[in-house]
Amino acid sequence: MAEEESAIATAVESRRREFSIGRACARAALSKLGFPPCAIPSGPHREPVWPSGVVGSITHTAEFYAAAVAQHEDYAALGIDAEADEKLPSGVLELVSVDEERYWLANAPGDLNWDRLLFSAKESIFKAWFPLTREWLGFEDAVVTIVPNDGTFRARVLHTPVDVHARELRGRFVIANGLILTAVFVTRSQKGASSSAA
Repeated sequence: MAEEESAIATAVESRRREFSIGRACARAALSKLGFPPCAIPSGPHREPVWPSGVVGSITHTAEFYAAAVAQHEDYAALGIDAEADEKLPSGVLELVSVDEERYWLANAPGDLNWDRLLFSAKESIFKAWFPLTREWLGFEDAVVTIVPNDGTFRARVLHTPVDVHARELRGRFVIANGLILTAVFVTRSQKGASSSAA
């Protein structure tokens, strides 16, 4: 839509395609909440600007695109991420993890791409965190603990602003069809305590 064009005016064709399909997914999700088709422009930090009363998140990877939205009266924030189910490229793990996480990964059960799951979990956490605080987290600012048996994870946020009491975020993950999918949902009632996924 015209109001979205400025975000990708100088982007290469592949980025324009990702952006357009992601926004189409977002409009489809909004329609399930009863919203008519509307623009979802980008804010000053490239974040989606949702219609009043809505929180949401968009993700895309390897020809997979998705969006999730919710009423703001029910959810303070949400974040979703999708990644290809494959190992992180060499050298990336050291950039996106802390010692505690790397120790767990070295001893993780099974032959799964836990490193990529860790990355995806942090992406979902960051997408949920920014609308709550208007501050970006660095990869070293959240320590993720994965619970393999029940498909959940939690993150301890190390540097929490004074006015945000949620020092722990909780999420869920699924690995299927060549994808790793993660999600974090912060309910309104949980905003002042710890936060969890639906």
